[in-house]
Amino acid sequence: MPQTIDDLHEDGVARLIFQLLDRLTKFNPEVIIMRKLENKTAIITGGASGIGNGIAKAFVKEGARVAIVDYNYEAGMKAVEELQLIQPDSIFIHADLADFSTHVEIINKTADTFGQIDILVNNAQTSRVKPFIETMQEDLELPFKTGFFPTFYLMQHAFPYLKETKGHIINFASGAGITGELNQAAYAAAKEAVRGLSRVVANEFGPYGIKVNVICPFANSPGVQQWAQHMPEHFEETLSKIPLRRVGDVETDIGRAVVFFASQDSDYITGQTLMVDGGGCRL
Repeated sequence: MPQTIDDLHEDGVARLIFQLLDRLTKFNPEVIIMRKLENKTAIITGGASGIGNGIAKAFVKEGARVAIVDYNYEAGMKAVEELQLIQPDSIFIHADLADFSTHVEIINKTADTFGQIDILVNNAQTSRVKPFIETMQEDLELPFKTGFFPTFYLMQHAFPYLKETKGHIINFASGAGITGELNQAAYAAAKEAVRGLSRVVANEFGPYGIKVNVICPFANSPGVQQWAQHMPEHFEETLSKIPLRRVGDVETDIGRAVVFFASQDSDYITGQTLMVDGGGCRL
């Protein structure tokens, strides 16, 4: 009987198997290595552009079926066409998250299309940049209506499906709320509300096997691009304080981190906040 790898190579049958495996992995590595999100279904809000689109691209490359949700119809249709080149089982749901009646429709359409929901990514939010003293009620309500409340209600409506799959919820907050970024009163308040809510839901959903975690990103999103354009000195000052001295990429930096939180690699992690910001905010 062969006792070593060298002995196995001397064996004709074993040598043939090694050659076959080598050819398979060269031409199609997925024959041997299962993608992290294979056969999983994910909902991604704000998936037509920016960080949400980066997450969607990272997900489909790992085999996930995705439903991207966005209020921008043209951007959503363009984004889903690109995603379908990689994963034909990708859909776009046109919805205004500030209209709370759309939340249950999003969940129902995804479940009806794919038969299951494994992952919920609450990424979308809109806000205005203003000094605290100038922030009015409508400014405060905007990020709550487009970010906090959709996060709240989508988690509620998705619960029966996530319970079946022992799924993952990834919510989005921001270092702006942790550090108290200037002119971000409404935004920071809504994002910190998401973090507090996520800890509560992690405790309540945990017994059902559902994991709930938060990511605070710093990436080259449209919002950050506008900030760099309109407040270049403040942007450069912020960038100089980031140890890695760069802005994150929406797909390869943020998207890959979300893949981790959406996969079985994070099955023993819940209720946590992960800073994906180049070290800008060190908890």
